[in-house]
Amino acid sequence: MLEEIRIGSLGVIDSSDLELGPGLTVITGETGAGKTMIVTALGLLLGGRADSGAVRTGARMARVEGTVVVDGLHGLDARVDEVGGELEDRRVVLGRTVSAEGRSRAFVGGASVPVSRLADLAAPLVAMHGQSDQHRLLRPGAQRDAVDAFGGEAIAEPLARYRSCFEALREAERELTDVTTNARERAREADLLRFGVGEVDAVSPSAGEDTELAAEEARLGHADTLRSSAEEARSALSTDDIDQPDALGLTASARTALDGVREHDPEVAGLADRVAEVSYLLSDLAADVASYASSIETDPARLAAVSERRAALTALTRKYGDTLDEVLAWRDRAAERLTELDGTDERIEELRGVTQRLRSELAEVGTELSAARRAAGERLSATVTEELAALAMPHARLSVSVTERDEHGASGKDRVELLLAANVGADPRPLGKGASGGELSRVMLALEVSLAGTTGVPTYVFDEVDAGVGGASAVEVGRRLARLARTAQVLVVTHLPQVAAFADRHVVVSKSDDGTVTSADLTVLDDSGRERELSRMMAGQSDSDNALAHARELLEAALPARAQG
Repeated sequence: MLEEIRIGSLGVIDSSDLELGPGLTVITGETGAGKTMIVTALGLLLGGRADSGAVRTGARMARVEGTVVVDGLHGLDARVDEVGGELEDRRVVLGRTVSAEGRSRAFVGGASVPVSRLADLAAPLVAMHGQSDQHRLLRPGAQRDAVDAFGGEAIAEPLARYRSCFEALREAERELTDVTTNARERAREADLLRFGVGEVDAVSPSAGEDTELAAEEARLGHADTLRSSAEEARSALSTDDIDQPDALGLTASARTALDGVREHDPEVAGLADRVAEVSYLLSDLAADVASYASSIETDPARLAAVSERRAALTALTRKYGDTLDEVLAWRDRAAERLTELDGTDERIEELRGVTQRLRSELAEVGTELSAARRAAGERLSATVTEELAALAMPHARLSVSVTERDEHGASGKDRVELLLAANVGADPRPLGKGASGGELSRVMLALEVSLAGTTGVPTYVFDEVDAGVGGASAVEVGRRLARLARTAQVLVVTHLPQVAAFADRHVVVSKSDDGTVTSADLTVLDDSGRERELSRMMAGQSDSDNALAHARELLEAALPARAQG
């Protein structure tokens, strides 16, 4: 809910903090005291149009901040994070400034954002109803959503099936369009893939083959050098020439010298054993080097074959991957894609069958959805019309029109519109055209009360919803506002004591001036303060005994409705 509003240099309000709570909050005050500035401030927080004329005279800019508790508001914390804002103790501060020159800035959780982003984020939080405001329920999409919510599971279940079918149909139609309109591109792609797969298959590489061939080519290309070096190494290790010393002969001499004195010193015996181990290792090494030297052969034909094979593999890696492993992976992907492309005709026929089936299913579910909406619309019409009779509109009749459009949409084929016949004999007209400003506010109140608990809107604001109402009808307005406040936070600007009596919290806007500048202050009233304010609203005097007695009667009469909240 909206926890607090801070207003600075807006109209007659110099600086005021208004703490709000759950339930029904009414705002009253003398004409011109600045009540509507609170509604103006809320409009700015919702991303409404900024007017430099609202900036307080002499001030550099007007500032409005609102603290919103995000608990229970699904997805709000994620949207705040998306725009770069921060939460503090599960609360986010929305802000707006308007300079005297008309420049406007918006803030969400401390982050500067475009006003449009503030509007998108704040729009689901507050429903504004005033004689000059844009009403949420005047939008066609919102009217359809309201009927859907009012219909409950009877609409939710077929709507979910419809949307699932609609998405499946849209995806199938997208693929069918792609397959049929891009046939030439697909044929060209298939030719390229077929050539590439054929080129890879003609070489028929195996994983790791390039590494093995590189090593073999290096060995064959340096066969004479390798064999000469190996034979030279073998001679250094072990030779048959008695005149040439070798490693084995020298090691044998060292071993003989140490073995001759090993019994005189254990350390010498250990050294002799280690020399013996070296002799064995040198003997094995000499045999291995001799074997390697004899295995090296000069084979020009094999060298040419290896070089040719490596050239073929290199041609593949230039086109299809940096390594043979990547080339083979590309070949597998290309073959799979080629299978898809070669099966285009079969896929087209399959998709045509799928789309035909889905269209039939969509039409069937859409008809079921339309019937559910008409039934819900009839119930909503009766409920709202009954509410309007108690709100001093006894001849008004609300109807819900459900008509079919030419094309299916994401939420059905229906055009849902709320129509109002304000008087006997009047033709039903769209809400925004069928009632005056005061009547429209009462229609909105009747709608919101009827839809209470189904829309998910956490805060409602009504400005002069009681215009043109008095007596028993005013009491009914207050009673319905109190009923709406059982499931949501409700703020009401009113001039009727019968409405104010139902409030859980009563805020009075008072005006003062020092001879040069007029200021307005916001005060939350206690019980005695409420009695005096209701007295002033009724009789123009806050200390009239008769008016005070009447104020107490109003408060006592409204108490049961307030207690139920």
